[in-house]
Amino acid sequence: MVKALWISIWLFYLSAPVTDLISGGHSPGVRLLGGLGLAAFVAWYLVLVFRTARPMPVRRVLLSLAVLAAQATILSLTLGREWLVLFVYVAISSGAALPAEYSRWTVLGTTALLAVTANAVPGGTAYLAGLLIPALMGGFAMVGIRAMIRTTIELREARATVAQLAANEERLRMARDLHDLLGHSLSLITLKSELAGRMLPGQPEAAAQQVADIERVSRQALVDVREAVSGYRRPTLPGELAGARTALAAAGVVADLPAEPSGELPEEAESALAWSLREAVTNVVRHSGAKRCRVTLETRQTLDGPVLELTVTDDGSGPGGPAAPGNGLTGLTERLAAVGGSLSAGPAGRTGFALTARVPLALGSGS
Repeated sequence: MVKALWISIWLFYLSAPVTDLISGGHSPGVRLLGGLGLAAFVAWYLVLVFRTARPMPVRRVLLSLAVLAAQATILSLTLGREWLVLFVYVAISSGAALPAEYSRWTVLGTTALLAVTANAVPGGTAYLAGLLIPALMGGFAMVGIRAMIRTTIELREARATVAQLAANEERLRMARDLHDLLGHSLSLITLKSELAGRMLPGQPEAAAQQVADIERVSRQALVDVREAVSGYRRPTLPGELAGARTALAAAGVVADLPAEPSGELPEEAESALAWSLREAVTNVVRHSGAKRCRVTLETRQTLDGPVLELTVTDDGSGPGGPAAPGNGLTGLTERLAAVGGSLSAGPAGRTGFALTARVPLALGSGS
């Protein structure tokens, strides 16, 4: 529909031929033939311009352009200089329908044919100066637009391919890590199980020792798997900022989010702030009824040293007083305390709610 709208606007430049048909002093027969010729030209032009869904072979496009150029030449020679504007449409359609290696020549050829025809039409040279530049600029502009569209499509396909490759790489990494974690442990458990089976019932004490070793290895394997899964699931500030932007936009909340933090943060501190941001944004989306949400991430100097402070403020109703335990804030307080940080939450001004989480930038300096 947008493409049809733009094309319809450009078709208003055909007012000169239409005006010539109506008030050019032509006979009724000439008017009829001229109207049919103009209608056929416009129909052929629209077919070429709207052919992007299923690209036509180059040979067929060249044949269609030849038909358009022949129509423009015949109509201009028989009806007058007002019809020279049709060559501009031939140049534009060639730039839109042909690959660049062809269109750069067809645009120049169409412009040359326009110049030759204008010299053959009475008074056509007066119109030539005003038509040469639109033909050249319009044709080559369509060549550039076609190249830009093709590049955009290729970029989208490349982005999808990169995302797929990243997902495959992550799956391979997870499979490799799980294999490294569990391969040795499961092999050891299998071996000791076979030994225990051979020792029974003749050597019950040795079999019991093997069973104890199996239990110890399996418990360690479970700990290793839990640590690995926790590492995969550890939230990060860039990821949570992107998720917050998506969640707030889906809830119709205008979001004011900071840029990603520069420099590297300790994993424990970043994870604690990421959990705080996730909980705060969840509360804004679910409970606040807010229209705006502002997130700030700043470094502040305190008596205990530099801290990174995350503040989430909204203009919703929020809780009617200090945040009560049991709504997720208790867990955040514990997470932040584990890395020497702190959490404060409560009303912000007359309306709204604010949550502030702080973590020390030098872990180990604080308690």
